[in-house]
Amino acid sequence: MNNRRYQKKKPKGQPLDGWLIVDKPSGIGSTDVVNIVKRSFDAQKAGHGGTLDPLATGLLPVAFGSATKTVPYVMDGTKQYRFTLKFGEARDTDDADGQVIATSDERPTDEAIQAALPAFQGDIMQVPPIYSAIKVNGERAYDMAREGQEVVLEARPARIDRFELESRPDADTAVFIVESGKGVYMRSLARDLAKACGTVGHITVLRRLRVGPFLEAQAIPLDKLRLSADTPPPSPDLLLPVATALADIPALALTEAEAARLMHGQAISLVELMGRIPGNANPNNGLVRAMAGERFVGLCRLDEGLMKPERLVAQQETPGAALFISGKE
Repeated sequence: MNNRRYQKKKPKGQPLDGWLIVDKPSGIGSTDVVNIVKRSFDAQKAGHGGTLDPLATGLLPVAFGSATKTVPYVMDGTKQYRFTLKFGEARDTDDADGQVIATSDERPTDEAIQAALPAFQGDIMQVPPIYSAIKVNGERAYDMAREGQEVVLEARPARIDRFELESRPDADTAVFIVESGKGVYMRSLARDLAKACGTVGHITVLRRLRVGPFLEAQAIPLDKLRLSADTPPPSPDLLLPVATALADIPALALTEAEAARLMHGQAISLVELMGRIPGNANPNNGLVRAMAGERFVGLCRLDEGLMKPERLVAQQETPGAALFISGKE
C-alpha cells in the first residue's frame, strides 16, 4: 500500500502569526482584501476581523495564523464609524450602490435630527438590510434579493453606545459618528433615522475608524501592501502581535504558580484573587486577560466565583507571537 496517499499535505506559504491593520479602499470586498494581503505575504492562513461593505473604507483587521483564533474577541469589541446620510432617496441596498426605490421632498432640520437620535442609542432592535449575508431558510439574503425574491428579515438586538450629528454640509446631507457593538448595520441605522425624521435616506460615505483596540492611525493603505514588479514583498514586521487584539479585555495579574495551574486546566477561586480583579471586569461571565508579569497567559472567564481558563496560549520563539493551545472553542 502506498502510504504517501495518506500523508497530510504541507500548507502552502509561510507560517505567519499576527494582525495586519489594512485601510480598505472603496469598491472592493473584505474577502478580496484578505486574498490580496495573503498573497503579498505568502501566508499560510488569514482571515478578517469584521466585514466591511464594498462601498465602505477604513479599518479592516486581517488575522494571520494563530491570530485567527482571536477574531471572535475582536468582533465583540467596540466599533467606531463615520457616515454621511443623504436625505430624500431610499435605495434597495440602503447605500449609494443600490437602486432608488423611494423619494421624498422632506428635509429634516438639525433640531429634528437631534430629537430623533436618542431613540437609536442604548439597546435597540434593528432590522438588517435585505442586502446582507444573513441566511433565510439556508439562503443568503443578498442572493435572494438579487434574484428578485421577497426578503423579510426579523429585527434583532443591537447596541449603540454613541450616535452623534457631527456636521451638516447642506440640507440634503448629514455626517454622523457612531460607536456600536458587534453586528450593528450602519446602513439600517441611517435608513431608520431618516424615517424617524419623516423622510427617506441612504448612506453615501461610510468609514470605519476603530475596531476594538485597533485604531485608524495603525492602518496601512492596501496599495502599499500589494505585490508589484517595482516593490519588494511587504515585511512581516508590519504585523502586530497576536495578543494586541485582546488589549481591550481587562488584565488580571497572576503569579507564575497561578499561571501554571491555569495551564493545567485548573480553575482559580476569585477569593484568592481579591484585590487584583480589575474594576471593569464583569464577575458574572466576564472575560479577563490573564497576565504573569508581561507574559500573556491566556483568556479566562469569571463565572460562579471562579476564574476558568477559556483559551490559553504557548509563546512562540518569534517575538510577540502566541499559539493558542487549549481552551473552549
